[in-house]
Order: sequence, then C-alpha cells, then structure tokens
Amino acid sequence: METTYAGAPATYPIAPARRYLRQLGIDTQFVLLGFPIGLLTIVLCLAGFAVGVGTAIIWIGVPWLAATLLMARGFAHIERRRVASVLRRRITPPIYRTARTKGRVAKVFAPIADGQSWLDLAHGIFRFIPSTIAFCFVFTWWVVALAGLTYPLYDWALPHPPDNMELPELLGFPDTATVRIVFNLGIGLFFALTLFPVVRGSALLEAQFARGMLNGVNELRRQVAEANAARDVAQEQKAAAVSAEATALRKLERDIHDGPQQRLVRLAMDLGRAEQQFANDPEAARATVAEALAQTRETLDELRALSRGIAPPILVDRGLRAALTALAGRCTVPVDLDAPVAERLDPAVESTAYFVVAEALTNVAKHSHASEVRVSVERLATGLLVTVADDGVGGASLAKGHGLAGLDDRVKAAGGVLAVESPEGDGTRLTAALPI
Repeated sequence: METTYAGAPATYPIAPARRYLRQLGIDTQFVLLGFPIGLLTIVLCLAGFAVGVGTAIIWIGVPWLAATLLMARGFAHIERRRVASVLRRRITPPIYRTARTKGRVAKVFAPIADGQSWLDLAHGIFRFIPSTIAFCFVFTWWVVALAGLTYPLYDWALPHPPDNMELPELLGFPDTATVRIVFNLGIGLFFALTLFPVVRGSALLEAQFARGMLNGVNELRRQVAEANAARDVAQEQKAAAVSAEATALRKLERDIHDGPQQRLVRLAMDLGRAEQQFANDPEAARATVAEALAQTRETLDELRALSRGIAPPILVDRGLRAALTALAGRCTVPVDLDAPVAERLDPAVESTAYFVVAEALTNVAKHSHASEVRVSVERLATGLLVTVADDGVGGASLAKGHGLAGLDDRVKAAGGVLAVESPEGDGTRLTAALPI
C-alpha cells in the first residue's frame, strides 16, 4: 500500500514502515513484560510444586498440587494470547482432561492426570531462562540505541578527562568533544539499525519456547489426526476408483453382450445361411447378405457409441465444452447447456466431468420423463462445479443399487463430491464438485 502526498512528485510507501514499527513495539512489550511475568510465575510454580510434593504423603499436598497445576494453566492461557501477536498466528488452546464423574475427588485428580497441565507447570518453571536472555538483549539494545543517538543532548553534563588534541588532530576533528560525540552517535546508530532483528529474534526465542511447551503436543496430535484423515480419504478414493472401474467394466460387458455380441452372432448365422443359399437361391442369398451388411453397420454404430463411452475422441481432441455440446446434441431430451469453460483442464478432471454429464443425461432420458434438462459447468477458484437439473419425476438416489452409485464412486476417485437433490415429483438436481 502506498500513500501519495499532495504536491509530491512521487509516491512514498509508508505502510511497510508502520508495519515494522508496530511489530517492533509488539515484540518489545512482549519481552519486557514477559520478564516480570516469568519471575512471578517461577516463584509461584516452584513454591506450589515444592509444597504440593512435600506434603503429598499426608494427602494435603494433592489438592495443593492440583491447585498449582490450575494456576499454571491460567498463566499458560495468558501466555498463549501474548504469543499469538508475536508469531502472527492464532494459537489454538489444547483440550484439557476433565473429570468423567461429578465427584470432588475426580475433579481434584483431573488436572494431575492431564499431561498438558504438567507441561504448563514446566513452562512456568523454565520460562524464566528464555525470558531472561531475551530481556537482556532487548533492554541492552534499546538503552544503547537511545543513549547513543541522544548523546549530544547530555554530553555537556558528563565529567570528561582533560582534552588530548593528538587524537582529534590525527582523525581530522577540531577537538576531543567532537570525536566523543561522533563515536557515541556511531554506536547508537549501529544499535538502532540492528534493533529490529535483535528484538524480533529475542521475541521469537521466547515465543517459540512457549509455543513448543504450551501447544506442541496439541499441534502434534492435530497433525496426526490430519494425516489419519488424509489416509482415510486416500483409502476411500482408492476404494471408489476400484468400485468405479468394476462398475464400468460390468456395464461395458453387459452392453457388449446385449448389443454387438448378439448382432455378431446373428451376422454369423446370416452369412452361413447365405452360403447355403448361393447354390440353390441366389436372390435369397443376396437378400441375406444385404441384411448382414445392415447388421454390420448397426454393429459398427454400437461399437462407436461404446468407444465414446470409454474415451470420446472429441473430448481428447477439442476439450470439455465441445464434448458436452456433442453429448447434448445426442440426448433425446432438450438440453440447455451452459459451459463457458474454454481452457483445457487436467484430463482426469475433464473425463470425470464428461462422464458425470453423460450418465446424468442417460438417466434423464431413461427414467425421469423430463421435458427439459439444464447442464451447467462453472470454473471456480477451488475447482469445477458441474450441475445437471431436470424437471422430471425425481426419486433419484446415490444409494447402492441405484444407477448413480457408480457415478458417485467415479467422482470420489477423482477427489470430488457428488450430491443429489431429487424429491418425488419435483425433478432432480445433480451437483458434482471436482478439484482442479
């Protein structure tokens, strides 16, 4: 972001400077405030832990130790809020163990049995180490930078030894006071220029220690949960891909058996009959051969249709929009197509989107009794959205045993999601979201 001042010939970026100054202030107050908080925390946590452990043998120390852990948890909540501004990210608090019963004894032992509560206590005891290191660096850099840059303002009030003119003359300065002022200004300038990285590094040292102690286990658990979820999704996609492939193979086998195979059997029988007729009845043989030729053409048409269902050439050559246009032209129900996607997508995405529309239009033509169907393909930032809606009788389902179950597996195998809204008597709306 840049701001232009009136009458100025150029633009002056002020947002980065403000951002650095704001972060410098945040880091400075984090470190300077963390030192007294750490001092207070180590005293209270060590005292509470010592008293609790020392008197645990007579059972008085058990509730005392639980109270100390709860106190450390309170300090941990405060520190998580403080750390968020330094790390520029929200720190999600962990889930602490709670008592499974409502009894007082269970409530007392709940913090003692919780691992994160002990990590909070350990942080309260050991946080003084990074807090002290960070405080020393930050305090030193601020003091030296300010003292050096403002040295000319108070040089007159400091006692100085008698002037020795040999050094100033050697350096080209008129007197010793000038050398002293330039030297201190140089030191102040160096510390001022290195102030931001030193303060930032000190704050990150303390903040990362707190994050590791107070949220490290929780983040590790979340990463494990995400990895398990990703593994489950991958297994579901693999199972869906296997199921979709098996369904497609069964459908192809059924279509070949019901169509081209029957025609080829009849073609073989017709040719055999024609061979026998050539000797006795040539005219009947010619009619039989002509009928066989017609059967051959019909068989070729069915094989072309099956090949389009496996890998339509127009989809490979000209893309999704052209393939959907051809698909809509062959549908027996009028299709209103809205597919502005012109650029080529990943072949797997294009293939899945094509088969979603193809299967949906096939179901519309066979079962919906619809008078019109609308097909929409929309390119979004997160993926491709394919919608097929008709005004038919409804009743479609993704459940196993229905025609759309195999389509659902195909979409899942591509990493997408398929949804169907099909109330009885109110049409069907099929929506597929595919990642790209």
